[in-house]
Amino acid sequence: MKLNPKEFALDRSRQVGPQILEILRSRILSMSLPPTTVLSRISLQSEFNVSQTPVRDALIRLEEEGLVEVYPQYATVVARIDIRNATEAHFLRLSIELEAVRRLAAESPAETAAILEGILARQKHVVSQETYDLFDVLDKDFHRVLYERAGILGLWSTVRRQSVHLDRLRMLNLPMPGKLEQIIIDHQAVVDAVRSADAEAAVAALRRHLSGTLSIVDLICEQYPDYVSR
Repeated sequence: MKLNPKEFALDRSRQVGPQILEILRSRILSMSLPPTTVLSRISLQSEFNVSQTPVRDALIRLEEEGLVEVYPQYATVVARIDIRNATEAHFLRLSIELEAVRRLAAESPAETAAILEGILARQKHVVSQETYDLFDVLDKDFHRVLYERAGILGLWSTVRRQSVHLDRLRMLNLPMPGKLEQIIIDHQAVVDAVRSADAEAAVAALRRHLSGTLSIVDLICEQYPDYVSR
């Protein structure tokens, strides 16, 4: 998929390779480049007006992250969503975020709830199929606050790197009827429990929320059989 080059104009004052990497990663994670899409190196070189080296380096990094599969002398394709990897990422997030929200509900309920409520208020204004991108950004902001407030922000980048397959699975879930609204309900339940300093209720609400996508993984796989690998 070739998007508007002006929208993704490279900053020639900086190294172009990392910028190409970020653009392609964003397209893959947002499903603008869905699984099994063939990525032509020549087309990418033309789109970004660069030599083969930065494109090659970007694709190597994406392969290391499990987002593309490179078949030498044949093609580079966007990798299918690895359900096992997504399940492992879900386990990682549960392990970290449930303990984080438990600590926050006990140690700083009012302050944490106020910050989360502010993000949630903005998220409520973008519950629409036309604003998936902004909704998703605010969703990540909501969860990032848990890491920041719990003093474990360094783990956020680790979790993000490990969640690329889970993130793509979630992008298939978001358009399903009622999903966005359910996320708002879940987030509100977390906020309310934290504000009330009810650690167990906060943990239960967050567990339900984080398990939403994987609870219907069979349905997602049935609807998108060509996009997943089990």
